[in-house]
Amino acid sequence: MSDTTTDARRGDTFGFIRRNIRQYGILFALIIIMVFFQVVTGGILFKPVNLTNLFLQNSHIVILAVGMLLVIVAGHIDLSVGSVAAFVGALAGIMSVKMGLPTPIVIVLALAAGAVIGAIQGYWIAYWKIPSFIVTLAGMLVFRGLTMWLLGGQNIGPFPPGFQMIASGFIPDIFGVVKPNMLSLVLGWSAAVAILWMQVRARAQQEKMGVVDEPFAFFAGKNAIIFIAIVGMTWALANFRGLPNVFIVMALLVGLYAFISERTTAGRRIYAIGGNAKAAKLSGINSERVVFLTFANMGMLAALAGIVVSARLNSATPKAGVAFELDAIAAVFVGGASMSGGVGTVIGAVVGAFIMGVMNNGMSILGIGIDYQQVIKGLVLMAAVIFDVSNKSKS
Repeated sequence: MSDTTTDARRGDTFGFIRRNIRQYGILFALIIIMVFFQVVTGGILFKPVNLTNLFLQNSHIVILAVGMLLVIVAGHIDLSVGSVAAFVGALAGIMSVKMGLPTPIVIVLALAAGAVIGAIQGYWIAYWKIPSFIVTLAGMLVFRGLTMWLLGGQNIGPFPPGFQMIASGFIPDIFGVVKPNMLSLVLGWSAAVAILWMQVRARAQQEKMGVVDEPFAFFAGKNAIIFIAIVGMTWALANFRGLPNVFIVMALLVGLYAFISERTTAGRRIYAIGGNAKAAKLSGINSERVVFLTFANMGMLAALAGIVVSARLNSATPKAGVAFELDAIAAVFVGGASMSGGVGTVIGAVVGAFIMGVMNNGMSILGIGIDYQQVIKGLVLMAAVIFDVSNKSKS
């Protein structure tokens, strides 16, 4: 019998946490940071209107972090995502405002443009072996310039109401109740029950196979916190204006990419390449194709982020997307990804994005200047990297 199984049966919760500190440390950090700002802001952080703003303001970072996680896990980096988001937002503005194309067509064409841009960059990285830092740095400059050229230095807007609803709309209540929004409650609480059921089912399968690692006390506590958090958040939002449309987009995106990265062959190949590229190649994995598709996917998600930002601002602007790549990269590293690749999770990247988002939101509520905010966020990122390096040296 393995030591981990023995620890689990003995209820060695602290030993389990020590062995999995990279995975669960960020979750504890998010809880501590949220509780801290809830206290020091006098309860403002968890107010429904502020929770809504938190999701709306950080939606593009979550979207970018999901794609950036896969790029970093594969052992690469993408510095162009902010400029690509701005460029696609400008394209969307031209197609929607100037040309009058229907919103669904604009969204499809914009996503396709982002995928093509990502594929072009991925081609040079995957097949010509040019370092991703150089290729995407060039892409950052090229698409920032093209954005300025396309917009002529001017904002384009306003967007049609249907386009604005992507980022500023809320799901309607088909049950006809004003407050709370019953459809939001049904969706949120159903998601909470589904997540709990999947966790219990997965543990039952592990127990059946005799490979349980997680102590029951920790398992129960973790899932109770997640369940209560989802139920409480849903209730708060349902009593305000309901779940934002962009929240539904984020939730579906996170669920889809978490499944792809953890449960599919394509996802495991990305981890294999990031962990040991030579071994992955020898095992028969087409590394070039996987890297190429990873960057094409990143381009598409950058396009989606650009659409969301343009819809929220109700205009396409040349200054959109500035420093988006830095926020996305910071979220991924804070979320537990390794600088050398092969390590990280989609959920961790999302948690990292919300850690940075809650810090931004909380410090803004407290009136802390942007200069100090930048210093604090930089220190948090540095601490995450030091933590990663120290973990490697101990292993």
